[in-house]
Order: sequence, then C-alpha cells, then structure tokens
Amino acid sequence: MILIKHVMLQLFIALLPFILFNVHYRDKLRNYSQKFVIVSSALSLFLAMTFSCSMVDGFFFDVRHIIMYFGVLFGGVRAGCVLLSEFFVYRLYLGGDGLWTGSFIFVCTFFLSLLLRELHKISRRKTFVTCLAGLVLAVHPSLILYLNHPDHVTVYLLEHLLVFPLQYLIGIWLLTTLFQKAVSDKAIFISYLQNEKYEAISHVAASLAHEVRNPLTAVKGFLKLIRSSTLERGKMEQYIDISLMEIVRTESVLSDYLSITRPPSKQKDKTNLSQHVRVMIDVMSSYAIMSNVQLVLEQEPVAPVWIVANGEEVKQVLVNFMKNAIEACVEVPQAKVSLSLILADRHVLLVIKDNGVGMSADQINRLGSIYYSTKSSGTGLGLTYSFQIIRAMGGSIAVKSEPKAGTVFTISLPLQEYAPEPSVSQIW
Repeated sequence: MILIKHVMLQLFIALLPFILFNVHYRDKLRNYSQKFVIVSSALSLFLAMTFSCSMVDGFFFDVRHIIMYFGVLFGGVRAGCVLLSEFFVYRLYLGGDGLWTGSFIFVCTFFLSLLLRELHKISRRKTFVTCLAGLVLAVHPSLILYLNHPDHVTVYLLEHLLVFPLQYLIGIWLLTTLFQKAVSDKAIFISYLQNEKYEAISHVAASLAHEVRNPLTAVKGFLKLIRSSTLERGKMEQYIDISLMEIVRTESVLSDYLSITRPPSKQKDKTNLSQHVRVMIDVMSSYAIMSNVQLVLEQEPVAPVWIVANGEEVKQVLVNFMKNAIEACVEVPQAKVSLSLILADRHVLLVIKDNGVGMSADQINRLGSIYYSTKSSGTGLGLTYSFQIIRAMGGSIAVKSEPKAGTVFTISLPLQEYAPEPSVSQIW
C-alpha cells in the first residue's frame, strides 16, 4: 500500500508541468516557452527527488527520468543541461552509496532523451516514439543498477520488473501526450481566435465602404451644386450645413468601426448597453443588407440601461451574435434578425431572434465549446469568446432553437447596481 501511494504521488509530480501550463497559460494568448519548460521541470524534479522512495539506503527511486525526457523534448538541450545540473547539486546534497550509480544513470537518461527527441521530431508515429521512450527509460535504470548492484535488484525484483517500468510507461505517456495536446489546442485556439477577429473585421470593413460612400456622395453632390450653380445665400448655407452634418456622420461611423478593431481592455466601467446595441445595429446594417436580411431593434427601455462592462468587449460580443444570426438567415426567404432589450428583476435581457436554419439539441449543447461551429467554414471561437465575456460580467446565456425554425439567444446581464465585483479569474 505504501508503494502504491508513492507511485501515485510520483505520477502526480510528473504531471506538474502539464498542470502548471493549464493554470499559467489559461488566460494568455500565447503558448509555452523554453523558460516555462525549464522552470516547471526543475520544480517537478526537485519535488520528485524530495519525496523519492528509498528501498535501500542511499538509493532513491522517483520519476526523474520522465522529467528529464519531458524537459529535453519540449525545452531542448538547454533544459536538459539545467535539469542535469540541478540533479547533480541536489544528489550531492542527499549523498549515499548510490550517488555515482544514480548520477551515471541520469547522465545516460540525458543522452537517451536527446536521441529520442530527434526520433520524435522526424517520426510520423509519435505514439510509437512515446511508448518507446517509456520502455527505454523504464528498463535502462534497472539494467544499469543490476550491472553494478545486482543484489539491490534481485531483492526487489517485482518492483524493478513491474512497478517501476509500469510507472515510467504510464508517466511518460500521460505527461507527453497531455502536454502536447494542451500545447496543440492552445496554438489552434490562438490561430483561430486571430482568424476569427480578422474575419469579423473583414465583414465589417466590407460594409464600411457602403456606410461611408453614402454621406460622401451627398457631400460631393452638394459641393458640385454650390460650385456650378448660382444659388441664393440661404440655399447655399443650407447645402453647406447638410454637408457638414454628413461629414460628422461619417466621422461617427468611422469611430464606431475603429472601436471594434482596438484590443480589448481589462478595465470595466459603467456602460450604457442600449446605446451600444443601437450603434452596433447601425454598424451591422450594411452587412445585413448585403446578405438580404432585415436587422431591426424591436424593443428597448426608454431610459438608459447601465451595466458594468468594457465597452469594446460589449461591441465585439454584439458583432459576433449579430453576424451569426445574419449568416443563419442568408438562405431563408424574408430573413429577419430582431433584437430586444427587456428589463427584468436586477437584470437586463438582450434577446436576439432570427428566423434562420435553426439548430438541433446536440448543436445547442455544444455551443460555446472551443472549435465548435454550426457553419462549415466557421471556427466557433467567436461564440466561445462571447460566452466567456458574458460569464465574466456575471451574465448567462439561454438558447432556444429548432431545425428550420430559427433561433433565440437570451443574454442576461446584471444591472450596474447588482454587477459582481470582477475577480482575477474573470479577466480575459
């Protein structure tokens, strides 16, 4: 029983880099670095050697070989050298009869890890290389120990033939597979999140020309009239006033579009949700027109609706939901997307309704999941981002939909006086 507890503890220590990666990089839009691998591996090695098992005085058994292979695989030669130096310093401190044998075994592990790393880089069968690494690093310590101290192996034959090899096989497979999967998912998430933002910006930018061209055309026409005609002073002033109003409207439109492209801020302030909804309907109306979809605001309170949020994040969330609703209606006759703001008890409900293709129950359950999209060319990261922002504001999302019967998103957000205090975990 004690040996089983030791094995479980050592496996947990071996998985520490994977755990630290998920904690440290959870809210960061960047992937792991060599420095992270070195620090997390060094910490894991220190803990593994500190809580090692000593069946024979001076000989310690832990998962140091798993950690060395992980450090070399993901951190390169530099990480391996750091771990090797750390091991020698700590092992000299621990002392014992197995000092030189253990040191020689760990040096062999370092060079074997370098070879296995090169094999992992060129091989297409990553799982095979991982299993091979687990087998090699499980066998060679017991083999070298047997050649130098055969009695230490024969006395604990079951441990050396079954327990320790099984621990290394499972540990290496778990650590490398889980860490590689987490790193790969993070890279895809970062890439697709950037692509999703670019795609959203491109859709908005496509309608920018239409939004700006209308007032510019009016200004151009009035300027031609002013230059080519003999107008009364009052008429000329009227044309100039209209032109100035169109220029102001153009500046307002450009400001709204540019606000979407700015990176989101962590600061949250008092925000008028109803104003943002009206502005973003104006911004997205051109995209809706180009998609033959009617975009309307059906209901809103007379007074401003104050919430605690970051205005730029609110705009991006609105763009994501409106864009998805519009695209769900492009193949539907008399397509329509409507928005409503309804005050409820301590909350405001933003209802986004479309008469598009709808979704099945399985699709609804998977909404907001990373990389999942109901569109063949979509990534799903727009809704993933939106869901996280809404939850960070203390809100919730309800979805009602049926295939070919449209979709209703109901976003509930706390009003300003009932908004939760933002915590570190809520910061994106």
